[in-house]
Amino acid sequence: MRIIPIPIFENNYSYLIVDDKANEAAAVDPAEPQKVLAVLAQTGAKLTSILTTHHHQKHSVGNIELVLTKPNLAVYGADARIPELNYVCKHNEEFTVGTLKVRSFHTPSHTKGSVCYYVRDGNEMNEELEKAIFTGDTLLTGGCGKFIEGDAKDMYNVLYNILGQLPRDTKVYCGHECALNNLQFANTIDPNNQYIRKQLAYSQMNQVTVPSILEDEFKYNPYLRLSEISIQQATNVTDPYEVMHVLRVLNDNFNNQSNGINGLSNGVNGVNGINGVSNGVNGVSNGVNGMNGMNGINGITEIFDSYLKMNIYSADDLNTLNTIIRRKG
Repeated sequence: MRIIPIPIFENNYSYLIVDDKANEAAAVDPAEPQKVLAVLAQTGAKLTSILTTHHHQKHSVGNIELVLTKPNLAVYGADARIPELNYVCKHNEEFTVGTLKVRSFHTPSHTKGSVCYYVRDGNEMNEELEKAIFTGDTLLTGGCGKFIEGDAKDMYNVLYNILGQLPRDTKVYCGHECALNNLQFANTIDPNNQYIRKQLAYSQMNQVTVPSILEDEFKYNPYLRLSEISIQQATNVTDPYEVMHVLRVLNDNFNNQSNGINGLSNGVNGVNGINGVSNGVNGVSNGVNGMNGMNGINGITEIFDSYLKMNIYSADDLNTLNTIIRRKG
Protein backbone atom coordinates (compact mmCIF):
# COMPACT_ATOMS: atom_id res chain seq x y z
CA MET A 1 0.00 0.00 0.00
CA ARG A 2 1.24 3.41 -0.96
CA ILE A 3 -0.32 6.53 0.53
CA ILE A 4 0.46 9.81 -1.19
CA PRO A 5 -0.50 13.09 0.55
CA ILE A 6 -1.57 15.78 -1.92
CA PRO A 7 -1.63 19.33 -0.51
CA ILE A 8 -4.63 21.32 -1.78
CA PHE A 9 -6.06 24.78 -1.10
CA GLU A 10 -4.39 26.63 1.79
CA ASN A 11 -3.76 23.74 4.15
CA ASN A 12 -6.00 20.81 3.17
CA TYR A 13 -4.92 17.33 2.16
CA SER A 14 -6.24 14.90 -0.39
CA TYR A 15 -4.72 11.44 -0.47
CA LEU A 16 -4.17 8.74 -3.03
CA ILE A 17 -4.24 5.21 -1.64
CA VAL A 18 -2.55 2.92 -4.15
CA ASP A 19 -2.70 -0.87 -4.08
CA ASP A 20 0.26 -1.89 -6.20
CA LYS A 21 -0.76 -5.55 -6.17
CA ALA A 22 -4.01 -4.79 -8.01
CA ASN A 23 -2.86 -1.53 -9.62
CA GLU A 24 -5.96 0.20 -8.20
CA ALA A 25 -6.29 3.47 -6.30
CA ALA A 26 -8.76 5.38 -4.16
CA ALA A 27 -8.81 9.15 -3.68
CA VAL A 28 -9.61 10.59 -0.26
CA ASP A 29 -11.33 14.01 -0.32
CA PRO A 30 -10.10 14.95 -3.84
CA ALA A 31 -11.39 18.52 -3.66
CA GLU A 32 -8.88 19.80 -6.26
CA PRO A 33 -9.21 16.97 -8.78
CA GLN A 34 -6.62 18.18 -11.28
CA LYS A 35 -3.89 17.90 -8.65
CA VAL A 36 -5.09 14.43 -7.74
CA LEU A 37 -5.22 13.33 -11.39
CA ALA A 38 -1.68 14.61 -11.98
CA VAL A 39 -0.38 12.45 -9.12
CA LEU A 40 -2.53 9.52 -10.22
CA ALA A 41 -0.95 9.64 -13.69
CA GLN A 42 2.48 9.24 -12.13
CA THR A 43 1.41 6.07 -10.29
CA GLY A 44 -0.02 4.33 -13.36
CA ALA A 45 -2.86 2.97 -11.20
CA LYS A 46 -6.55 2.91 -12.09
CA LEU A 47 -8.74 5.12 -9.92
CA THR A 48 -11.78 3.11 -8.81
CA SER A 49 -13.23 4.98 -5.85
CA ILE A 50 -13.54 8.19 -3.87
CA LEU A 51 -13.60 8.13 -0.07
CA THR A 52 -15.30 11.29 1.20
CA THR A 53 -14.88 12.01 4.90
CA HIS A 54 -17.58 14.71 5.09
CA HIS A 55 -19.59 17.13 2.99
CA HIS A 56 -17.69 20.39 3.55
CA GLN A 57 -16.77 22.04 0.28
CA LYS A 58 -12.99 21.78 0.59
CA HIS A 59 -13.33 18.03 1.03
CA SER A 60 -16.10 17.10 -1.39
CA VAL A 61 -16.45 19.68 -4.17
CA GLY A 62 -13.99 17.88 -6.47
CA ASN A 63 -16.21 14.80 -6.63
CA ILE A 64 -18.26 16.40 -9.39
CA GLU A 65 -15.37 16.98 -11.81
CA LEU A 66 -13.66 13.72 -10.93
CA VAL A 67 -16.76 11.65 -11.67
CA LEU A 68 -17.12 13.44 -15.02
CA THR A 69 -13.47 12.74 -15.81
CA LYS A 70 -13.48 9.15 -14.54
CA PRO A 71 -16.97 7.66 -14.99
CA ASN A 72 -18.18 4.69 -12.91
CA LEU A 73 -16.29 5.67 -9.79
CA ALA A 74 -17.68 4.43 -6.50
CA VAL A 75 -18.19 7.50 -4.31
CA TYR A 76 -18.30 6.50 -0.66
CA GLY A 77 -19.64 8.57 2.22
CA ALA A 78 -22.47 8.81 4.75
CA ASP A 79 -24.03 12.21 4.16
CA ALA A 80 -26.58 13.14 1.50
CA ARG A 81 -24.90 16.53 1.15
CA ILE A 82 -21.83 14.90 -0.46
CA PRO A 83 -21.79 15.59 -4.21
CA GLU A 84 -22.04 12.51 -6.47
CA LEU A 85 -22.51 10.16 -3.52
CA ASN A 86 -23.52 6.74 -4.83
CA TYR A 87 -22.50 4.38 -2.02
CA VAL A 88 -23.67 5.15 1.51
CA CYS A 89 -21.36 3.32 3.88
CA LYS A 90 -22.69 1.79 7.04
CA HIS A 91 -20.91 2.06 10.36
CA ASN A 92 -18.26 -0.65 10.70
CA GLU A 93 -18.84 -1.82 7.12
CA GLU A 94 -15.94 -3.38 5.23
CA PHE A 95 -15.27 -3.09 1.51
CA THR A 96 -12.17 -3.31 -0.66
CA VAL A 97 -9.99 -1.20 -2.90
CA GLY A 98 -8.08 -3.75 -4.91
CA THR A 99 -6.74 -6.12 -2.26
CA LEU A 100 -6.84 -3.48 0.49
CA LYS A 101 -9.47 -3.81 3.20
CA VAL A 102 -11.34 -0.61 4.03
CA ARG A 103 -13.61 -0.25 7.07
CA SER A 104 -15.89 2.78 7.42
CA PHE A 105 -16.63 4.28 10.82
CA HIS A 106 -19.45 6.76 11.34
CA THR A 107 -17.87 9.51 13.44
CA PRO A 108 -20.50 12.26 13.93
CA SER A 109 -18.89 15.19 15.73
CA HIS A 110 -17.37 17.68 13.29
CA THR A 111 -20.41 17.06 11.05
CA LYS A 112 -23.34 14.71 11.44
CA GLY A 113 -22.24 12.63 8.50
CA SER A 114 -18.49 12.43 9.12
CA VAL A 115 -16.83 9.13 8.27
CA CYS A 116 -13.31 7.88 8.98
CA TYR A 117 -11.82 5.17 6.77
CA TYR A 118 -9.58 2.48 8.26
CA VAL A 119 -7.42 0.88 5.56
CA ARG A 120 -5.35 -2.27 6.01
CA ASP A 121 -2.83 -4.00 3.78
CA GLY A 122 -1.98 -7.64 4.39
CA ASN A 123 -0.05 -10.56 2.96
CA GLU A 124 -0.90 -14.12 1.89
CA MET A 125 -0.88 -15.20 5.56
CA ASN A 126 -3.57 -12.58 6.32
CA GLU A 127 -1.10 -10.66 8.45
CA GLU A 128 -1.70 -6.91 8.53
CA LEU A 129 1.46 -5.24 7.32
CA GLU A 130 0.24 -1.65 7.41
CA LYS A 131 -2.73 0.16 8.93
CA ALA A 132 -3.94 3.71 8.27
CA ILE A 133 -6.93 5.77 9.32
CA PHE A 134 -8.16 8.72 7.25
CA THR A 135 -9.87 11.08 9.66
CA GLY A 136 -10.84 14.19 7.68
CA ASP A 137 -11.55 16.94 10.21
CA THR A 138 -12.27 14.62 13.14
CA LEU A 139 -8.94 13.58 14.66
CA LEU A 140 -6.19 16.00 13.65
CA THR A 141 -2.48 15.91 14.38
CA GLY A 142 -2.24 17.23 17.92
CA GLY A 143 -5.92 18.20 18.05
CA CYS A 144 -9.40 17.60 16.70
CA GLY A 145 -11.94 19.38 14.51
CA LYS A 146 -14.55 21.85 15.66
CA PHE A 147 -17.84 20.47 16.95
CA ILE A 148 -19.84 22.09 14.15
CA GLU A 149 -22.74 19.63 14.10
CA GLY A 150 -21.97 17.79 17.31
CA ASP A 151 -20.86 18.42 20.86
CA ALA A 152 -18.22 17.36 23.36
CA LYS A 153 -19.97 14.06 24.08
CA ASP A 154 -20.02 13.20 20.40
CA MET A 155 -16.33 13.93 19.97
CA TYR A 156 -15.47 12.00 23.14
CA ASN A 157 -17.34 8.96 21.85
CA VAL A 158 -15.60 9.18 18.49
CA LEU A 159 -12.07 9.68 19.85
CA TYR A 160 -12.22 7.20 22.72
CA ASN A 161 -14.75 4.54 21.75
CA ILE A 162 -14.09 4.34 18.00
CA LEU A 163 -10.75 5.75 16.85
CA GLY A 164 -9.06 5.21 20.20
CA GLN A 165 -9.80 1.48 19.98
CA LEU A 166 -7.70 1.01 16.85
CA PRO A 167 -4.22 -0.55 17.07
CA ARG A 168 -1.81 2.01 18.45
CA ASP A 169 0.60 1.63 15.52
CA THR A 170 -2.08 2.88 13.09
CA LYS A 171 -0.95 5.81 10.96
CA VAL A 172 -3.25 8.85 11.12
CA TYR A 173 -3.83 10.83 7.92
CA CYS A 174 -5.91 13.89 8.74
CA GLY A 175 -7.56 16.41 6.42
CA HIS A 176 -5.45 19.48 7.20
CA GLU A 177 -1.84 20.48 7.76
CA CYS A 178 -2.50 22.02 11.16
CA ALA A 179 0.04 20.35 13.44
CA LEU A 180 1.97 23.54 14.15
CA ASN A 181 -1.04 25.51 15.32
CA ASN A 182 -2.52 22.58 17.23
CA LEU A 183 0.71 21.88 19.06
CA GLN A 184 1.24 25.53 19.85
CA PHE A 185 -2.14 25.44 21.55
CA ALA A 186 -1.33 22.14 23.28
CA ASN A 187 1.86 23.71 24.59
CA THR A 188 -0.17 26.45 26.29
CA ILE A 189 -2.26 23.77 27.99
CA ASP A 190 0.59 21.47 29.04
CA PRO A 191 3.90 23.35 28.72
CA ASN A 192 5.90 20.69 30.60
CA ASN A 193 5.03 17.86 28.22
CA GLN A 194 8.20 16.68 26.48
CA TYR A 195 6.26 14.95 23.70
CA ILE A 196 4.48 18.18 22.80
CA ARG A 197 7.77 20.08 22.70
CA LYS A 198 9.39 17.40 20.52
CA GLN A 199 6.51 17.26 18.05
CA LEU A 200 6.20 21.04 18.03
CA ALA A 201 9.87 21.33 17.07
CA TYR A 202 9.31 18.78 14.29
CA SER A 203 6.31 20.65 12.92
CA GLN A 204 8.29 23.91 12.91
CA MET A 205 10.92 22.27 10.72
CA ASN A 206 8.63 20.36 8.34
CA GLN A 207 5.91 21.64 6.04
CA VAL A 208 4.28 18.19 5.80
CA THR A 209 3.70 16.45 9.14
CA VAL A 210 1.30 13.67 8.10
CA PRO A 211 1.00 10.94 9.01
CA SER A 212 1.15 10.86 12.77
CA ILE A 213 1.00 7.63 14.77
CA LEU A 214 -2.01 6.95 16.97
CA GLU A 215 0.20 5.90 19.87
CA ASP A 216 1.99 9.26 19.71
CA GLU A 217 -1.30 11.16 19.57
CA PHE A 218 -2.11 9.73 23.00
CA LYS A 219 1.11 11.33 24.28
CA TYR A 220 0.74 14.88 22.97
CA ASN A 221 -2.82 15.43 21.80
CA PRO A 222 -4.74 17.06 24.69
CA TYR A 223 -8.08 15.73 23.41
CA LEU A 224 -6.80 12.19 23.93
CA ARG A 225 -5.49 12.92 27.44
CA LEU A 226 -8.63 14.16 29.21
CA SER A 227 -8.01 12.13 32.38
CA GLU A 228 -4.48 13.46 32.92
CA ILE A 229 -3.99 15.90 35.80
CA SER A 230 -2.21 18.50 33.68
CA ILE A 231 -5.15 18.73 31.27
CA GLN A 232 -7.73 18.84 34.05
CA GLN A 233 -5.80 21.56 35.86
CA ALA A 234 -5.60 23.63 32.68
CA THR A 235 -9.36 23.34 32.11
CA ASN A 236 -10.30 23.51 35.82
CA VAL A 237 -12.79 20.63 35.40
CA THR A 238 -12.55 16.84 35.78
CA ASP A 239 -15.62 15.39 34.06
CA PRO A 240 -14.32 14.12 30.69
CA TYR A 241 -17.14 15.71 28.68
CA GLU A 242 -16.59 19.03 30.42
CA VAL A 243 -12.82 18.79 29.89
CA MET A 244 -13.44 18.16 26.20
CA HIS A 245 -15.83 21.12 26.01
CA VAL A 246 -13.52 23.55 27.82
CA LEU A 247 -10.56 22.45 25.70
CA ARG A 248 -12.53 23.21 22.56
CA VAL A 249 -13.50 26.66 23.85
CA LEU A 250 -9.90 27.44 24.78
CA ASN A 251 -8.71 26.06 21.44
CA ASP A 252 -11.18 28.21 19.49
CA ASN A 253 -10.14 31.31 21.43
CA PHE A 254 -6.50 30.50 20.72
CA ASN A 255 -7.25 30.06 17.01
CA ASN A 256 -9.15 33.34 16.88
CA GLN A 257 -6.21 35.14 18.43
CA SER A 258 -3.97 33.45 15.84
CA ASN A 259 -6.12 34.82 13.00
CA GLY A 260 -8.02 31.57 12.55
CA ILE A 261 -5.13 29.30 11.56
CA ASN A 262 -6.37 25.69 10.99
CA GLY A 263 -8.81 26.95 8.38
CA LEU A 264 -11.41 24.46 9.56
CA SER A 265 -14.42 26.74 9.87
CA ASN A 266 -14.52 27.82 6.19
CA GLY A 267 -17.37 30.14 7.01
CA VAL A 268 -19.55 27.19 7.98
CA ASN A 269 -21.67 27.25 11.18
CA GLY A 270 -24.44 28.71 9.04
CA VAL A 271 -22.84 32.17 8.77
CA ASN A 272 -22.48 32.17 5.00
CA GLY A 273 -24.59 29.14 4.29
CA ILE A 274 -21.69 27.32 2.60
CA ASN A 275 -22.81 23.83 1.53
CA GLY A 276 -26.30 24.91 2.52
CA VAL A 277 -25.71 24.44 6.24
CA SER A 278 -28.01 27.33 7.05
CA ASN A 279 -30.57 26.56 4.36
CA GLY A 280 -33.51 24.18 4.56
CA VAL A 281 -33.53 21.64 7.38
CA ASN A 282 -29.97 21.72 8.73
CA GLY A 283 -28.89 22.27 5.15
CA VAL A 284 -29.85 18.71 4.25
CA SER A 285 -31.76 19.92 1.20
CA ASN A 286 -28.62 21.35 -0.44
CA GLY A 287 -25.55 19.67 -1.88
CA VAL A 288 -27.41 16.48 -2.73
CA ASN A 289 -25.90 16.38 -6.24
CA GLY A 290 -25.33 12.86 -7.40
CA MET A 291 -28.15 11.30 -5.41
CA ASN A 292 -29.91 10.31 -8.66
CA GLY A 293 -30.76 6.66 -8.53
CA MET A 294 -29.86 6.32 -4.88
CA ASN A 295 -33.16 4.58 -4.02
CA GLY A 296 -32.24 1.06 -3.02
CA ILE A 297 -28.47 1.56 -3.46
CA ASN A 298 -26.78 -0.10 -0.49
CA GLY A 299 -30.09 -0.03 1.39
CA ILE A 300 -30.73 3.71 1.76
CA THR A 301 -33.73 3.09 4.04
CA GLU A 302 -31.60 0.96 6.33
CA ILE A 303 -28.98 3.70 6.40
CA PHE A 304 -31.60 6.27 7.37
CA ASP A 305 -32.77 3.98 10.17
CA SER A 306 -29.21 3.77 11.46
CA TYR A 307 -28.98 7.58 11.30
CA LEU A 308 -32.02 7.81 13.58
CA LYS A 309 -30.61 5.29 16.05
CA MET A 310 -27.28 7.15 16.19
CA ASN A 311 -29.02 10.54 16.46
CA ILE A 312 -27.19 11.72 13.35
CA TYR A 313 -30.37 13.16 11.83
CA SER A 314 -33.86 13.81 13.16
CA ALA A 315 -36.96 12.24 11.65
CA ASP A 316 -37.84 15.56 9.99
CA ASP A 317 -34.38 15.74 8.43
CA LEU A 318 -34.76 12.26 6.97
CA ASN A 319 -38.22 13.04 5.60
CA THR A 320 -36.61 15.96 3.77
CA LEU A 321 -33.85 13.69 2.44
CA ASN A 322 -36.38 11.14 1.22
CA THR A 323 -38.37 13.88 -0.53
CA ILE A 324 -35.24 15.12 -2.29
CA ILE A 325 -34.19 11.65 -3.39
CA ARG A 326 -37.67 10.81 -4.73
CA ARG A 327 -37.73 14.14 -6.58
CA LYS A 328 -34.30 13.58 -8.12
CA GLY A 329 -34.62 9.81 -8.74
